[in-house]
Amino acid sequence: DILLVDMPPGTGDTQLTITQQIPVSGAVIVTTPQDIALLDARRGAEMFKQVNVPVLGVVENMSSYVCPNCGHISDIFGVGGAEKIANEMNIELLGKVPLDRSIRETSDTGQPIVISQPTNPQTEIYQRIAQRVLEKLQLYKDHFPPR
Repeated sequence: DILLVDMPPGTGDTQLTITQQIPVSGAVIVTTPQDIALLDARRGAEMFKQVNVPVLGVVENMSSYVCPNCGHISDIFGVGGAEKIANEMNIELLGKVPLDRSIRETSDTGQPIVISQPTNPQTEIYQRIAQRVLEKLQLYKDHFPPR
């Protein structure tokens, strides 16, 4: 079983308390490509490393916007920020999730895109990220003893 905990950005009490109170098998850092978000992402990754929680990788959220009318790709929040952090910190870039209306619409209806639209290209992105996280967790399966 896997429990994912979506935490606020940064290195606050929430992150420290969780790492001190429960065994954490790994952390995935999610960021947008803009500089201000990358500062928090870097601090978060460094904090997890300091408390001996493996950083499984980085996901770049809202990496680009694809116009649904013409297909033009716009890098609204910048380009390559998560990739830069991943390279600098020797962490894997797990994937880039675009800003896409179908992700928001399906989430708002309670039917995430991976369930409601299994052949959507965005679903494939999430599936690749999830598969890679599972593979990385296998590398650290002995990191914490079972409870």
